Amino acid sequence: MIEAYQIPAQTRNGHVHLKVADLERSLQFYRDLLGFEVTTLHGDQAAFISAGGYHHHIGLNTWHSKDAPPASRDGVGLYHTAILYPNIGI
Repeated sequence: MIEAYQIPAQTRNGHVHLKVADLERSLQFYRDLLGFEVTTLHGDQAAFISAGGYHHHIGLNTWHSKDAPPASRDGVGLYHTAILYPNIGI
C-alpha cells in the first residue's frame, strides 16, 4: 500500500490567474472594491494585481474569454478561493 503524501503545514497558496470577460469590470471589483494594487497592466487584455507590493497575487486576463457569457452553474472552473485580510482592529 502506498502511503499518502502529507503537504507541509507551512505551504501557502501562490498566484491565481482568472480568465475574465471584461477586464475593467474585474478591476473595478478587485482594485476599487477589495483594494488590490495594479502592478502590471497590458492594455485591455491583462492585469496583474497584488497586496503589499508583491509582484502579483492575482492575474486577470481576457486572452480566451473576452466578452464571454457567464459560466454555467454546472460548468467546470474555479469554484472558490479565499482572500484573507489581516485583522486591523476596525
